[in-house]
Amino acid sequence: MDIVLTLVVNPSQGPSLEKAVVGLHEHVGRGKLEVATLSAERAVDLHFTANSVPEVKTGIANALEQTPEIDWCLQEKTPTRRKSMLIADMDSTMITVECVDELADFVGAKKQVSEITEAAMRGDLNFESALRERVALLKGMAVDDLEECYRDRVKIMPGAQTLVRTMVENGGFTALVSGGFTFFTERVSKQIGFQANRANILETEADKLTGTVVEPICGAAAKLEALDEYCTQLSIESNAVLAVGDGANDIPMIQAAGLGVAYHAKPKTAAAAHAAVRNGDLTTLLFYQGYREAEFSAS
Repeated sequence: MDIVLTLVVNPSQGPSLEKAVVGLHEHVGRGKLEVATLSAERAVDLHFTANSVPEVKTGIANALEQTPEIDWCLQEKTPTRRKSMLIADMDSTMITVECVDELADFVGAKKQVSEITEAAMRGDLNFESALRERVALLKGMAVDDLEECYRDRVKIMPGAQTLVRTMVENGGFTALVSGGFTFFTERVSKQIGFQANRANILETEADKLTGTVVEPICGAAAKLEALDEYCTQLSIESNAVLAVGDGANDIPMIQAAGLGVAYHAKPKTAAAAHAAVRNGDLTTLLFYQGYREAEFSAS
């Protein structure tokens, strides 16, 4: 079986990349490892053969323990390595904040809401119940405050636009699927360049939030359903899908995708994913698909 191991590091830590490659030559066997540069001093593909990915994964992980600053992805080399679909979480994945936490700051409840959010993202609380509890604390908030929150607090995650636009330019379909709110996904998806988005709808009355969301809630099951629906509509196999997220509610879609990536994620999510990004930005996901930096779209 043809295997590819992708290593990605911050350019300022180029020596770490060289050190890791030398160590892997020793682990796999010199002469058995073919090196292909994706970005000078930043990313490489290492090609070799093995019986299976699981057979070599533990050994690779152990060999890379000395260079924790490196992000890596180990996978079988297949024709679907470059994915036909990207399905992504929004909060703390495509943007740098959790929108519900920032909204709660407007009503003096940020600490309380942030603690619930953190527990839900770790998987310690039922996501749907936790969302209802948090939204209830927003009751009476002016709708105009949502626009102020988006304008002043929502920042796009580094690499997001390059990731999405590169995949779109190469024929991919991109969807933003969030356990957050459509008010934000509609704006963020347009800003980044996603072709579709879905999330929860905040209910309003007289230009104020009622403290409720429209049922059913877009949680873990709904994210998986979205992946399946888009695959059916576009005749895309799940092994041609890249899914990325950071929370426990992203696990089902991450596991269902051909390449599921945990992005600066909670431990439970990282453990469930095929690969993780712990150090770099979202362009790391392009390297994981075998794109060279010269092929990246201008953001």
